[in-house]
Amino acid sequence: MVQLRDVNTTDIGDAIRLGCQAMSRAFNADDADIPYGGAQVRPEAFLSGSMEGHMPGRLLNGMLAAEDAMGLDLDEEVIDKHARAAFFSYSRAPLPLQRIGQHINGEGDPIELQEHNLREGFHALYALTAFRKSERAMELAAASIDLLFDYWVPNEQWDRVRLERDTPVRLRDSGEGTFIQGPARAIGPLVKLYQATGYQPALDLATVLKDKAVREFFLDDGSFATERFGSHVHSTTCAMSSLAQLAECTGDAGLMQQVKRFYDGGLWDLRDQIGWSIEVSTRPTLCRRGEANNTGDIIETALILGRWGYPKYYADAERILRSHLLPSQLRDVSFIVEPDNPEEVDGKRQVAHRLRGGFGFPAPYGHEPLGIWQSNKPRIGFNIDIVGGAVGSLAAAYKTVVRSDGAGHWVDMLFDCETDALEVQSPYTHPRLAVKVKQPGALHVRLPPWLDGERFNVEGAEHPVLRDGYAVIENPPVGHWIGFAFDLPIHETTLTWRDSAIRARLRGDEVVAMDNFGTDLTFFPPFD
Repeated sequence: MVQLRDVNTTDIGDAIRLGCQAMSRAFNADDADIPYGGAQVRPEAFLSGSMEGHMPGRLLNGMLAAEDAMGLDLDEEVIDKHARAAFFSYSRAPLPLQRIGQHINGEGDPIELQEHNLREGFHALYALTAFRKSERAMELAAASIDLLFDYWVPNEQWDRVRLERDTPVRLRDSGEGTFIQGPARAIGPLVKLYQATGYQPALDLATVLKDKAVREFFLDDGSFATERFGSHVHSTTCAMSSLAQLAECTGDAGLMQQVKRFYDGGLWDLRDQIGWSIEVSTRPTLCRRGEANNTGDIIETALILGRWGYPKYYADAERILRSHLLPSQLRDVSFIVEPDNPEEVDGKRQVAHRLRGGFGFPAPYGHEPLGIWQSNKPRIGFNIDIVGGAVGSLAAAYKTVVRSDGAGHWVDMLFDCETDALEVQSPYTHPRLAVKVKQPGALHVRLPPWLDGERFNVEGAEHPVLRDGYAVIENPPVGHWIGFAFDLPIHETTLTWRDSAIRARLRGDEVVAMDNFGTDLTFFPPFD
């Protein structure tokens, strides 16, 4: 059994850079460079399935959010390829449509609407509008919003007969799909589009979708039920984070409380203490096959709740980042066996190289969930859309490590970071936590919940006042390091989800050992 050699618990920026590299290598050369959707590394390694209606939005949102957060120098040819695929999906109607079946050389017409892809379509148009000032993307976004108001909003469902009569669109039967697995997913990118452009119809549509979501799904008791939400957990978590974005955007305290009740309540049927989250909620689940996108949504929601005034959610976000999302990235690819490829199929070329930096369907302890080979999905997958979602969430976290406002400077998570106003050296990568204030203002450093507020020493400044979970120094010296000396305690915990339990040993908020049940490709040393 292999323990992976390159496991990251400390560097958000490096994870983002690797993820962007994976998204830059995701094109299907056999199908006009439309990005792949599926990918796996065992039992056989390959990439598969061009997805013009889904993939461009995931990847453009992730890459351009990363560029905005870190100032990355992205390859513009890569962005153009993703944009071309996005515009291709909108070429027959102002909706993110997909060709039916599999195709080569860019052949076929995208005519099928999968409601699930509305979110991804709006993410593509938002990202191109916000970060590339694309007038074409904005025009399509406006037309798409108009179409939804015309064909969906009046009855809160599609007027299928009229839609298929008036347009080339063919609506795919969603089967047991719910509103949460369809239009509700689009709330988040609509909010982002409004924030980037001030386009009021985007906010109006987001509000209509929100009203149905809170009336029928995110109930006042904060509960989750598969029968109500549907079994696709990423749809539930992205709807949750979308509602949090809308609440923050509009200052809606009631909506934020509804999000908080779900986060504190029903979400625990879908996650454990380090933010691992099951891919499909249907009982019984045959193995602990998670999904990194869900984890990213949980982090984004926690960051919003933290900004809203609940600092304990920053603690949850940091623990999730260090103990699960960062470690679960595909970095060590030495175990991947390149497939035979006598027909020179593009999806079988340089699989390990192309997938390095991706995210997938991990267990808390490794890439191979216990029971995966006996499950209904006997494979270890790193679907390409998941890297887009994970990188988008990491970009949100990168921007939230520190902040400055009228009350001063805030260190909300203990990662290495530097801005124009602050520089932070993390206690996980340096002998102690150290902060350099570059501009005048009070300094607020969030204290982890495992740190007794009286059990640390401060060097280089007056001893702080403890206030609402923060150590506050009202007049820190400018341009000098302030040291916060404390131990990162070793402590043990049990990760629980439904009827399962996994023992873990942590150093502060990072895992140093965990039960792995004899599985392969593990992130951490075994607990015993």
